[in-house]
Amino acid sequence: MKKSFATLFFLTMITYANACTNFIATKGATKDGSVLVTYTADDYGLFTNLCHYPAGTHAKSDRREIIDYDTHESHGFIPEAAVTYNVIGNINEYQVSIGETTYGGREEMVDKAGIIDYGSLMYLGLQRSKTAREAIKVMTSLVETYGYNSGGETFTIADPNEVWLLEMQGCGGDKKQKVVWVAVRIPDGMISAHANQSRIGQFSTYDTEVITSKNCISFARSKGWFTGKDKEFNWKMTYAAPDFGGRRWCEARVWSYFNHFKDMSRWLPWALGKDPNAEDMPLWIVPDTKLDVAKMEDCMRDHYEGTPLSLDQDIAQGIWNSPYRPTPLKFEVDGKKCFNERPISTQQTGFSYIAQLRSSLPREIGGIIWFGNDDGNMVAYVPIYCSNTRRAECFNTPGADAVTFSDKNAFWVCNWVSNMVYPRYSQLFPALKEVRDSLDNSYFAAQKEVEAKAQALYATDKEAAVKYLNDYSVQKSDEMIARWRQLATYLIVKFNDMAVKPEKDGKFLRTKTGLGERVQRPGYSDYFKRELIKQTGDKFVMPNQ
Repeated sequence: MKKSFATLFFLTMITYANACTNFIATKGATKDGSVLVTYTADDYGLFTNLCHYPAGTHAKSDRREIIDYDTHESHGFIPEAAVTYNVIGNINEYQVSIGETTYGGREEMVDKAGIIDYGSLMYLGLQRSKTAREAIKVMTSLVETYGYNSGGETFTIADPNEVWLLEMQGCGGDKKQKVVWVAVRIPDGMISAHANQSRIGQFSTYDTEVITSKNCISFARSKGWFTGKDKEFNWKMTYAAPDFGGRRWCEARVWSYFNHFKDMSRWLPWALGKDPNAEDMPLWIVPDTKLDVAKMEDCMRDHYEGTPLSLDQDIAQGIWNSPYRPTPLKFEVDGKKCFNERPISTQQTGFSYIAQLRSSLPREIGGIIWFGNDDGNMVAYVPIYCSNTRRAECFNTPGADAVTFSDKNAFWVCNWVSNMVYPRYSQLFPALKEVRDSLDNSYFAAQKEVEAKAQALYATDKEAAVKYLNDYSVQKSDEMIARWRQLATYLIVKFNDMAVKPEKDGKFLRTKTGLGERVQRPGYSDYFKRELIKQTGDKFVMPNQ
């Protein structure tokens, strides 16, 4: 599909302003039978708390205002559901979890008159469903009734037994049809992912359940976008064909996730984006090893390490080997169009999580959202149970917002630390990693005992069990931010003025007279030394004396 410049510009604005990533592991692909799904909400300027929607019952006359997830503008009102369920973050009390990534698709399909945007649709689905299948029915019924005003979207919709992908686009303001969509169940034992590029292809070939809108294919026919047989219909190639950016900036993240669990060299040309005849990646694969939460965290912290897309082989890594790159992703040099890589772990993450959904436990105990308020590589993921109704102050801080700093707020404290680390990565990151991993490992070590106690309480007093888990989540959240504040002050003392203060047994060394011990000055990395002299010739080469 050839795209006009205007369409390409539109897609760039939609896709990369909301450049998120979702990973999926079905219960048969995990070590303990959990369903695991992840979400990174990546957008420059994004500030958000850990959201909470309390359960409720509502009168027939009650209305729900639809506030746009991105702009906070009102789109109007719809009837409220008679009953809504407790939602904490992107998980509800029945262990349903919904995430998304925006892919844009055809510009002319956006319905500007639609009432429901993609973000509102996620939380409406969470508030109104007890299973993934029910969420699909709720979400598609809502947009078919009230219209969908966002660009093309891929939703991950999961419960403790199933994971589905739902892809959706508007019909451009068509008065008779409001939306087209397709939903595919990821087969058990498989892993899948999406990252701002439509992933559902020729779904007639999939050996799994597929549900579509009635007009899924006929709408494309009516526009002249598809003329073949129904069984030949390819959703993404019709509505959102991948260009170079869709492959290199988006599909490459999926490729890298898969590459943790299977040799993906066969599909590397697709991820690189330059070969128009490259073989497309499968929607799902069988992993060579089973996954757990810790492994999912590792994948979310990925910068293409050890692959041809790695970020440690060029001068853009700077003096201290940073795997982060500035945006925009495009830049021009002497008339030549160039680009930066876009890894999974990126500095513009507002929040990220791993949802752990378990059918083997009571629903109030089985669902966890492991939550962090910054780039996944730079945070410890705190366990928030799906039955929680109270949030720690650090995840819901009065007065804190995108332009108001607070040292009580997790977003700002975590960003305070990470923004010290980004430019001096090889120097500072090991200290952050030590703290991060110690917290993560402490949560994993405590999980079995905590949940055993919760189950014992649950047998006689469900409310006591729920309160115990809520207290635990708040306690761990408070401990995390306290430890991160301590890390921030440690880093500024330890690495002040591009030097390193020596320490022993956790204490900075002093001289006999009480002064700080002489600092160490590590200087450039070996890689940067060579690149500097290669670029400058003899300018910094000392004469023989």
